[in-house]
Amino acid sequence: MSVLVQVDLDATDVRVLVTGCLTEANQHVLQPVIGRARTLGPAVHVRVDLDSVRHLQPAAVTLLRAAVDHEAASPGLGAVSISAPAGPRAHPLGELPVRPLRDPAPRTAVAA
Repeated sequence: MSVLVQVDLDATDVRVLVTGCLTEANQHVLQPVIGRARTLGPAVHVRVDLDSVRHLQPAAVTLLRAAVDHEAASPGLGAVSISAPAGPRAHPLGELPVRPLRDPAPRTAVAA
């Protein structure tokens, strides 16, 4: 995922442009970016633009919206809108590869 933040000169409009893949596993990285942009003031409007994302899981958008709604209760923060294409966007390679979880126990080296 790649994120570009564009702020207008009077800091009332912020665009967060996301490209690449947005999944349930990585959507959380956008939350601090959005939160930081909202702190510019109550007059700021943060637009999260997901229209250029190549792979989009609908659940990722749902989780992101829930996080934004949860933060909405804080006073003095700007408004947020999320623009997402309708429906899922399949990964160009089909299913994303599953990465094995790291073994939590450290391995000891065995002398040969």
